[in-house]
Amino acid sequence: MWAFDFQFDQTADGHVLKLLNVVDEFTREALVMHTARSVTADQTVAVLEALVAVRGAPTHIRCDNGPEMTANALIDWCAAQSTLTSYIDPGAPWQNPFVESFHSRVRDELLNLELFSCLAEARVVIEDWREDFNRHRPHSALGRKAPAVFAAAWTLPAPAA
Repeated sequence: MWAFDFQFDQTADGHVLKLLNVVDEFTREALVMHTARSVTADQTVAVLEALVAVRGAPTHIRCDNGPEMTANALIDWCAAQSTLTSYIDPGAPWQNPFVESFHSRVRDELLNLELFSCLAEARVVIEDWREDFNRHRPHSALGRKAPAVFAAAWTLPAPAA
């Protein structure tokens, strides 16, 4: 299951940064931290489509009921991928704990510490942080392994004969 949500910050000139963060709930990997000035429903679908090309489609996605998440573009994409949606209740972020916990780390360890001069700088620094998070940050729920290390070691059991 993938969980996703938006997070906001700004560049030094006061212009908005909108991050579309996608987290794999099983591996705890930050799959995407798409950074732009705005992100529409169609752009959300494009980001997910690019991710599916690399990782395959998830069986479920968990998200809130924001306009980008309930738009026909995403609903149609989920149907085409045979991906089910698990919408959380309005005003209930605790129902999306993995992405909310991830947002807390992003805020505390990155966004509160960096002052981005422009969108390009934000994209580079945020992507570097995501790579470090996935490859070098041990996670207690993963046996103190980094998410990418855990994911690489995971194999599905062979089907019973």
